Amino acid sequence: MRIRATVAAVSGALALSALAVPAAQADTSRTPDTSDVHAAAQAASGKAAFATAVDGTPYALDASFSNVKVNKGKNIVVGTTSVVKVPVSFTLTHGADVDIHAVDFFAGVELYKGTDFYTSEFWYDSSNATCTDASATVASCTATIAVDPAPGDDEWGLLNSDAGSWKAAGFAVAFNNEDPENPNLDNVGVAVTDKAAAPKVQRLSKLTVNASPEPVKKGKTITVTGKLSRANWDTDKYAGYATQSVKLQFRKKSSSTYTTVKTIKSNSTGNLSTTVKASVDGYFRYSFAGTTTTPAVSATGDFVDVK
Repeated sequence: MRIRATVAAVSGALALSALAVPAAQADTSRTPDTSDVHAAAQAASGKAAFATAVDGTPYALDASFSNVKVNKGKNIVVGTTSVVKVPVSFTLTHGADVDIHAVDFFAGVELYKGTDFYTSEFWYDSSNATCTDASATVASCTATIAVDPAPGDDEWGLLNSDAGSWKAAGFAVAFNNEDPENPNLDNVGVAVTDKAAAPKVQRLSKLTVNASPEPVKKGKTITVTGKLSRANWDTDKYAGYATQSVKLQFRKKSSSTYTTVKTIKSNSTGNLSTTVKASVDGYFRYSFAGTTTTPAVSATGDFVDVK
C-alpha cells in the first residue's frame, strides 16, 4: 500500500510532495512509472505529486472504462506476508485518435480505500494493462494488482482497520511524448472512471479441529477442540478471532456431506471446544461462515474411529 501525499492546491498552483523522483531532462516517449501516472492523474483535479511545480492542466482524454472486474468479482483475501496477485479486467472505449498502444500511454485500475479516487490516501495500482483491440475504438484489457500486506519500511502496509469495503477506479494517462517526470500538462490527457467496482479486502482466516479420543467406544464422549484465527495486519502475525459463531459439523465415513451438529462461539483467544457422544465412524470439522472483514473457512475433517 502507498500513501498519497498530495495536498490541496493553493491559489491554483499545483501542490508539491516527494512521491516522484526529481524532475529530469525530457526523454521522448519514455515508459512512465506509476508515480508519474499518478502525478498526472491527480493534476486533473488540481492536485499533483510532482517533485517540482509543472506547467499546465491535463485535458480530458477521450476514454472511459466499463465492465471493470477486480479479482473476477471475488473478495480479495490477504494474509500477513505473501503478496496477493489480483487480476483485473476492463473494457476501454476511446476516441479513434487516442493511441492506447503508445509506449507512454497507461491504462489500469486502482484499488483504493477512501471516498473517491482523487482524495484517497491509500491505494494499490495495477500494472499497465495489456489491451486487445475489439474495434478501432474498443479494447479488452487485463492487468494485475499486487497487494503486499507488509512491503517494508519504505511503503505503508495494511492495517486491521483497512479490512472491508474498498473501491476501484479505472484511469488512463496519455503523455503524448511529454517527459513523464516533468511534463507540460497541457499536452497530457487524463481519463478517470471512478467507483467502477467495490471489492472487499479481507483478513485471511484459518480454522483447525481435533476430535479425541481416537478410537472411541460407541456412546462415549468425544471432545472436539480447535481454533479460529485470522491475519493481524497490525502485527503481521495470526491471532485468535474472538466470540464468533462456528458450526461443529459431522459426516459419516460413507458420506460426502457434512451436517451441522451444533453451533458454538470461539472464546476470547479464538479457541473452540465442545463435546458430543460417539455414534458411528466419521469426520468432525468446524466451519465458519465469515464476516465482512474475514472470509469463510472450514477445517479439514478429523476422522474418529468408533468401536
